[in-house]
Amino acid sequence: MKIKNKILRVLFFTGVITLMNSCTSIPKNAKAVENFDVNKYLGTWYEIARFDFRFEKNLNNVSAQYSLNEKGNVIVLNSGYNFIEKEWKKADGLAKFRGNKDTAALKVSFFGPFYSGYNVVALDGNYQYALVAGKNLDYLWILSRTKDIPETIKTDYLKIAEEIGYDTSKLIWVTHDRDDNPFLNEK
Repeated sequence: MKIKNKILRVLFFTGVITLMNSCTSIPKNAKAVENFDVNKYLGTWYEIARFDFRFEKNLNNVSAQYSLNEKGNVIVLNSGYNFIEKEWKKADGLAKFRGNKDTAALKVSFFGPFYSGYNVVALDGNYQYALVAGKNLDYLWILSRTKDIPETIKTDYLKIAEEIGYDTSKLIWVTHDRDDNPFLNEK
């Protein structure tokens, strides 16, 4: 009986570890940006478009702020205005590199030990525009340092996303009509 319990525990923990590792992946046809400089990526980014999911439901004026902690991990502060509840919302998270720090393949957590993939798959040379893929084809973001994006970048990023396998017709184009975000530039 003791051996059976030990085997069940080993199988359980193996399953949990496998599940946690599978949650930090990248879509099959995607490749994270190499020669990535996290220091250039830090600061404020505005969400231009996203696939909707429950944590961002009914949010517009969405931004993300990235900074480093003492261990070199990325502190994440996402915020947006819930236009139904008429209030600002925020989510604090932590992102860690899944491998080399010069490859933009990270895992991010907003809920303790549960991580999900955060993969920068396209980035302009000046770190002004980014295309971010999640762990699978259910998660996609287009980000910009400003509240809009040039049409050429938009077209290029949509093409890259479609080549990866994303259905870009499902993107929600985020409005930025407020300047009163109480969390913007919060440390």
